[in-house]
Amino acid sequence: MTVGVAAIVFTLLAACGPAPRQGGIVSTNPCADAILAAIAPDRLAAVSHYSHHPASTSLPLAVARRYPGVAGTAEEVIARHPDLVVTDTFAPAATRAAYARAGLNVLTLDSPTTIVASEAQVMTIARAAGVPARGAALVRAIEAAIPPAREPRPAALLYISGDLANGGGTLLDDLMTRAGLRNAAADYGLAFTGTLPIETIVAHPPAVILSDGDGRTADLRRRILARSGAATVEANVPRRLMNCGGPTIVPALRRLAAIRAGLLS
Repeated sequence: MTVGVAAIVFTLLAACGPAPRQGGIVSTNPCADAILAAIAPDRLAAVSHYSHHPASTSLPLAVARRYPGVAGTAEEVIARHPDLVVTDTFAPAATRAAYARAGLNVLTLDSPTTIVASEAQVMTIARAAGVPARGAALVRAIEAAIPPAREPRPAALLYISGDLANGGGTLLDDLMTRAGLRNAAADYGLAFTGTLPIETIVAHPPAVILSDGDGRTADLRRRILARSGAATVEANVPRRLMNCGGPTIVPALRRLAAIRAGLLS
């Protein structure tokens, strides 16, 4: 049965899946956790241990903790006798080889760098989980959340954590662009995700700095920019919206679009 947008959001927030069991789908990838919790909660048997921690989850913790967490070792995954293991290219080759020797059905994911690629990954997981209609419904929800192209595009610098700024060629970069912001990383010669000296930012401040607002580095950056007289605005983007694509794209786009609207109001 096709699950509508409202049902998907309810599933994600309310975690209406049954108690974990033997068999089912074991995910060792935190981004797959979020997708499976949205489209196949009844088949999800265990999630990555990353989803049990505030800094690395893309799920509400109350949702993630309804499922046992696995560290991704071959022994613990094989012991659950899953119908499907969803893992990623970062998993050790020896672990993936052990899955193969055990005869497990394994889906190995990469890291999508665009919304389109994330939508394709949703459908790959949905087909493997036997719920293609639910995957298609989630893709429609993502498409519906993308704002129309618009100008102007305020310059925004997004900090993933501490002093680590998001560069180009990433999913976050695509989200910023589609939400009507311009990734300012290129203004500072930052082609990839990396660090930037605060002096460089003060010399050419962006319209807005996006971050989860935590930590000593963020506090220092905030104080220095204020003392410099920069008109830069700081806006909060929860870390949970930065970690993955899939269903997270919907609230991430809404948050970024709201920040843009606030800058232009």
